[in-house]
Amino acid sequence: MPEPQIQIHNLTKTYRVPVRPEGLRASLGSLFRPAYNDVEAVVDVSFDVAAGARVGLIGPNGAGKTTTLKVLSGLLHPTSGQVRVAGFLPWERQPEYLRRISMVMGNKSQMLWDIPPLDSFRVLGEVYGVPPARFRRTLDELVALLDMEELLTKPVRNLSLGERMKCELTASLLYRPQVLFLDEPTLGLDVSMQLRLRRFLKEYNQHSGVTVLLTSHYMADVLALCPRVVLIHRGRVLYDGELNELARQLAPFKQLRLSLQVEKCNGAMPIPDGVEVIEQDRASLTLRVPRAEAPALTARLLQTLPVADLTIEDPPIEAVIDQIYSGAGA
Repeated sequence: MPEPQIQIHNLTKTYRVPVRPEGLRASLGSLFRPAYNDVEAVVDVSFDVAAGARVGLIGPNGAGKTTTLKVLSGLLHPTSGQVRVAGFLPWERQPEYLRRISMVMGNKSQMLWDIPPLDSFRVLGEVYGVPPARFRRTLDELVALLDMEELLTKPVRNLSLGERMKCELTASLLYRPQVLFLDEPTLGLDVSMQLRLRRFLKEYNQHSGVTVLLTSHYMADVLALCPRVVLIHRGRVLYDGELNELARQLAPFKQLRLSLQVEKCNGAMPIPDGVEVIEQDRASLTLRVPRAEAPALTARLLQTLPVADLTIEDPPIEAVIDQIYSGAGA
């Protein structure tokens, strides 16, 4: 069995944060007797990622997602635990390791604003030692996939956000890394550009075999790209498995959609206890019911309401995630 491309065992990262009380006296005192709090950003996190896989690392703000990516990319040292990426210890930052990985952050740029993207690409090709023939072949392939021929000679400052993100992806893939870390890659993009970048990333993964670890607050990114998700909250792993199993394992409710016989709807509708109304109008109802009680409550609804049609389904993934965050944070 091949070794996983990414191995994380009992990863913990604790920040020592200075605490400074308000007031001049307290501030002066802190110069001589500084106080600190230990903040655990990541706590005992463990998971592996196989070569060529696409995995989503999801969680609310402050969950530890970006800290985990920064440890994996070598930007941070872990407090404890074992981490290997492509067989390397990331924080050693060996040149050969840096040629194996790439990281794209939606709120950071590696492009120089006053020169065209093509010039930045050539500099990166030299930095990473990409042979000229391979550089040209790879660049042509990425330009075609991203439909960005017209962008190559325009100053970066004249490009739109979506166009700059295309350039960021091209710059990150020019040297054909084995592992691609994506932190909010569609942040701030319009819906059309988000769709294009998701399509590109999926196609590129399928034909290149690059391993993708993605963090995003846009669940559409995760649904489109990641068959598997690792859900973390307050630095701890709550779930690691297939995305389509997340609702079944972690959401304690089902969603019922009822179409009603309008001509038989008279007055208030009797809704059983334990049933939450999500949406309601004269011709339909959307209800949330406890998963374990779904069969019994469905039978009661069929007896008490003029139901023309009924569908039982797992709730939308966004609703599941919101429920998990709310429950974990309670």
